[in-house]
Amino acid sequence: MQIRLMNYTKFLFVRDPFVRLISAFRDKFQPINEPFYKSYGKTMVKLYRNQSHPPKTHKEAVALGLQPTFYNFVQYLLDPRTEKYVPFNEHWRQMHHLCHPCMLEYDFIGHQETLQEDAEELLKMLEVENEIKFPPTKNATTSNLIKEWFKTVPREDRRMLYKLYKWDFKIFGFKRPDEILDS
Repeated sequence: MQIRLMNYTKFLFVRDPFVRLISAFRDKFQPINEPFYKSYGKTMVKLYRNQSHPPKTHKEAVALGLQPTFYNFVQYLLDPRTEKYVPFNEHWRQMHHLCHPCMLEYDFIGHQETLQEDAEELLKMLEVENEIKFPPTKNATTSNLIKEWFKTVPREDRRMLYKLYKWDFKIFGFKRPDEILDS
C-alpha cells in the first residue's frame, strides 16, 4: 500500500456539498427506494413529519403524501441524534471524512462542476490525452436550482448545514454559498 501511495497518481473528483445533498436526496428519496426508506426515510417521517406510526413502506408513504421532504432530510442531517445512532451514509457523509485529504496527498482534485475541463487536465497530467477521451458531460445543477431546493429550509438551518459541511467547502475550494445562507 505504501509503495502504491508513493508511486501511483492519486486523484479525486468532488462536488459542491449542497449540490451533493440535493443529488443524494433526489436519488435516494424521490423515487420509490424501499431500502433507503426503511433505513432512513421512515425515521425522517416519524421524527420530522410527526408520525408516531410512519408508513411501513416507501410506496405507502408516497400514496399517503408522507414521504420525506428535502427539509426533513436536512433536519435529519442536523439532528445531533443522527450520527450518534446511525453513521452518515456515504452519499451524504462529508467528503473529507470519506477521502481523508489531510492524510493522503492527492496529486489532482477536480470538481464535478468543471468535470470536462478538469478531466482533460488530468488526462494531460497522466500523459494519456491522445489515447483516452473523456466523454462530453452536462452539468444540470445551476445556482437557481440550488436556491429552489433550499427555499423550504429556514435560514438558520441552512447556516447550520453549512457549518456541518464547512470543511468540505473550504478544503475543496468551493465558495461559501452566500445567496443561500444570507437570504
